[in-house]
Amino acid sequence: MPGSIYIEAAALERMPLQFKEAIRPAQLDLSDPWRVSDAVAAQGRAELLDKEGLRSIRVRGRLHACLSHACDRCLKDLRREFEEGFDLCFYPMEMIEEGGEAAISMEQTEVGFYDGDGIGLADVVREQLLLWLPTRSLCQPGCKGLCPECGADRNERACECRAGFADPRWDALRELSRAR
Repeated sequence: MPGSIYIEAAALERMPLQFKEAIRPAQLDLSDPWRVSDAVAAQGRAELLDKEGLRSIRVRGRLHACLSHACDRCLKDLRREFEEGFDLCFYPMEMIEEGGEAAISMEQTEVGFYDGDGIGLADVVREQLLLWLPTRSLCQPGCKGLCPECGADRNERACECRAGFADPRWDALRELSRAR
């Protein structure tokens, strides 16, 4: 990606690469609904593990990132801060057999593959952030969400809508289940 450090395997043959980089939000296109609020601070070291062999690259370091998201129940904006370390190994894509599959051990779950001469640091950071994102984000553990009838935020006030709302689009299915 433009503007980010490119970790080239050939350059790592001479010496490991120390990096301390601020990666702009535009370089880290995360899946919706997550947004990168500020530049992500990445610092660490990249090294070539086997100079004459597979040319695997090890990247380890620490990330500091602020991500924003809407609560999954009430849609309030929330920010999530990540300050985590990572330790990843990248193997050349040629290592994978064309169309083949292979089982990996638990120790190999922190493994990736690179195509070409190396990998972009922004790609490494993006992948790591995606792995850290929770599947569900709530503003608070007991978030009550929005009322499906009137749209009121149930965390702020109780509404007078009936509790047993049934979507009329499912009436035909309900009739089938009652007929049994």
